[in-house]
Amino acid sequence: MSFLKDKEFLRAALALSVPVALQQLITASLNMIDVLMVGQLGETAVAALGLANQVFFLLALFVFGVTSGMAIFTAQFWGKGDVESIRKVLGICLAIATLVATAFTLAAVLIPETLMSFYTNDAEVIALGSKYLRIVGVSYILMAISFSYIAILRSVTQVLLTMAVSALALTLKTILGYALIFGHFGLPALGVRGAAIGTAVGWSFMCGLLLFVVYAYKTPLAANPLTFFRFDRNFLIKVLRTSMPAAINEVAWSFGITVYNAVYARIGTDAIAAVNINATIEELAFVLFIGLGNACSISVGNKIGEKDKEAAFEYSRRFTIMAVALALAGSVVVFFSREYVAGLYQISDSAVYDLMRIMRVYSFSAWLRVFNFMMFIGALRAGGDTRFAMFTELFSIWLVGVPVALVGGFVLRLPVYDVYALVLLEEVVKAIVVTRRYLSRKWLHDLVNLADGDAPLAPAV
Repeated sequence: MSFLKDKEFLRAALALSVPVALQQLITASLNMIDVLMVGQLGETAVAALGLANQVFFLLALFVFGVTSGMAIFTAQFWGKGDVESIRKVLGICLAIATLVATAFTLAAVLIPETLMSFYTNDAEVIALGSKYLRIVGVSYILMAISFSYIAILRSVTQVLLTMAVSALALTLKTILGYALIFGHFGLPALGVRGAAIGTAVGWSFMCGLLLFVVYAYKTPLAANPLTFFRFDRNFLIKVLRTSMPAAINEVAWSFGITVYNAVYARIGTDAIAAVNINATIEELAFVLFIGLGNACSISVGNKIGEKDKEAAFEYSRRFTIMAVALALAGSVVVFFSREYVAGLYQISDSAVYDLMRIMRVYSFSAWLRVFNFMMFIGALRAGGDTRFAMFTELFSIWLVGVPVALVGGFVLRLPVYDVYALVLLEEVVKAIVVTRRYLSRKWLHDLVNLADGDAPLAPAV
C-alpha cells in the first residue's frame, strides 16, 4: 500500500471519512444501547423492537437510495462548482423522500398489526411492536427530510456539521429513551413505548436543529426553499434517470433483508432476538467503513466532476484496499468478543447459543461485505453506474440470497446460524460480478460536464 505515503490523499481521506465514521459510531453505539436497555426487558421485547424497526429499515434504505443517488450528482456538481444545480437536486430529493415517508407514516400508525404479522405470528411480539410503530411512525417524515439534507451536505464536504447535529439528536434520543423505558427522572416506566417516544423526539429534534444550522452557518443549501423546486423537465429526467435505480436498488435489497428476518423470526423468538443483537454488533463494526465508503464516493464524484477519471479510479482502489485491510483486523475483535457480548443481555441459553455462532459467521465474512459495500457505494454508484448496480443487486439477493434462506429455514429446517451463513452466498456472487465490472472501468460516467439541456447517456449495462 505505497499510496499511504501520499499525504495529500490521506489528509483528504481522513477529513471526509472520520467525521462520517464518528457520526455512524455515535449512531451505532446509541442504537446498541437502545437494544441493550430493551434487552433488560427480555427477548420478547428485543424481538418486538427489532421487527418493528424493520419498517423503519425499509424506509431508511429507500431514502438512503434516493439521497445517495442524488448525491452522485451533487458531488459532481460540487467538483464543477455549480451550487444552483445542487439546490435543485435537493428539491427533487426532498419531494420524493417526503412523499414515500408519508406513506410509511400512514401504514405505521393505521395498520401496525398487519405490518408486524408479516414477520412473526407471536401475539405478544406483535402487540409490543405495534405500540412502538404507532408512536415512532409519526416522525418518519421529519427523518426523511433530515436524511435528505445530510446526504447533500456530505457530498459538498460539510461532514462536520452533519456529525455534530446527529450526535446531539441521538444523545437526546438515548437519554429520553432510558428515562422512559425504566422510569427515571420522575418520568413513567413505559418499556418499549418509552423507546419509541425517545426515538420520535430524537428524529424531530434532529430535523429542527439541522435546518437551523444550515441557515445559521450559511451553507451552500442556505437559500430560499422555493428555489429548490425551480427545475425544468429535462433536468428532472436527467437526475432521475441515474438516481432512481439507486433507490430501486435499496428497496429491492431492503425487501430481501426483510425476507431474511421473517425467516429468522419464524425459526423462533430466541433466533430473531439473537439476530437483532448481532445486527447491532454489525452496525457498530461497520461504522468506519461507512465513513470510508462515503469519503470514497465523494472523492470519486468530485474527481469525475473535475474531468479526471483516472484519479477517480485510483482513489476508489485505494479506499477499497484500506477498507478490506481494516475489516480483516476488525473481524478478529468480533470473534474474540462473542462471549462478552452475549453476557450483556438477559436472554435465554438458546438465544445465547445462536448469538455466539452468528457472530462467529459474521467475523469470517465481514471483509467480503465491506468489499462489496466499497464497490457498490464508493465506486459504481459514485461513478453513476446505478443501473448495473441495481441489476446486480436484484440478481444476487432475489435469485441467490432469498431462495437459499427460504430453503434453509423452511425446507431443511436449519438452525438460524446456518441459515445466516447460507445467505452469504449472495455476497460471494455479488463480489464476482462487481469485480469484473469495476476492473473494466465502464462504471465511470461524467454526468454533469454536458451541454445545457442534454441528458447524460444511460450507463451501459
